[in-house]
Amino acid sequence: MQLDRIDLNLFVVLDAIFTEGGITRASDKLHLTQPAVSHALNRLRRLFDDALFVREGRRLVPTPRARALIEPVRAALRGLEVTLSESQAFDAARSTRRFTLGVRDVLEARLLPPLLRALAVEAPGVDIAAVRADRRELEAELARGTLDAAIDIALPLSPAVRRQRLVADALCVVARAGHPQADAALDLDTYLRLDHVLTSSRRSGPAPEDAELSRHGLQRRVRLRCQHYFSACRVVSQTDLVLTMPESYARIASAQWACQLLPFPLPTPTLDAVLYWHAQLDADPANAWLRERLLRALDG
Repeated sequence: MQLDRIDLNLFVVLDAIFTEGGITRASDKLHLTQPAVSHALNRLRRLFDDALFVREGRRLVPTPRARALIEPVRAALRGLEVTLSESQAFDAARSTRRFTLGVRDVLEARLLPPLLRALAVEAPGVDIAAVRADRRELEAELARGTLDAAIDIALPLSPAVRRQRLVADALCVVARAGHPQADAALDLDTYLRLDHVLTSSRRSGPAPEDAELSRHGLQRRVRLRCQHYFSACRVVSQTDLVLTMPESYARIASAQWACQLLPFPLPTPTLDAVLYWHAQLDADPANAWLRERLLRALDG
């Protein structure tokens, strides 16, 4: 297959259909007509002698051949995009770029308000999508460009993923105001006697505070396991259960209820947040601008 005989725009269409799952949404994303996208797909099918996408209900589902193609195609497109962008300055004030961030809810509530306030002044046309990223897929998503950057805990990723430590946070204990046992003098024995809420997106496994307790040969009673700190704070405000969580997010999540924040009764290492981006975007002006704004938003 000779590259000089191939329309490289076809691979942009392949990526759009794969991402959007249909001709209509792909055409909207690419600002093309539906017949133009259908024509490009037919050319791709002839080029690879494969259907590439088959209809299942209302979606076009990729064939094994399309799944094998998509990662090298995306890597090539992203490399070309970076090469072109390196020769151009990023004009935030005029940009209509949409950046996609992988971020957990612990930092989302802290990050987004100052970030969007800054964008309203500096980059009114820029859009942000904050999404939950599977940690097992984080490096792959950064490589193929479905994530422009991500903020998470320290993770064992390859050197192809650049990183920068952002913020450190401490654990605190959240209890309702007027709790009969939890007050500013909360000690370890009282903490262990209380019933606890554990918040995690995982179905099982310990939280950071449990790991710290275990190091001291201690264990608490977890009476409720739930998915979100917001829900956990509401439960705590109406019961005698207590919740251990990062302090900066506790101040946000518990603000609307009559809750008190107490020191965690053991010395614990800080909880670090790390900014991740792919090495191929090191010199990309748009990504560098985004990273700087994320750092600024979390420093404020």
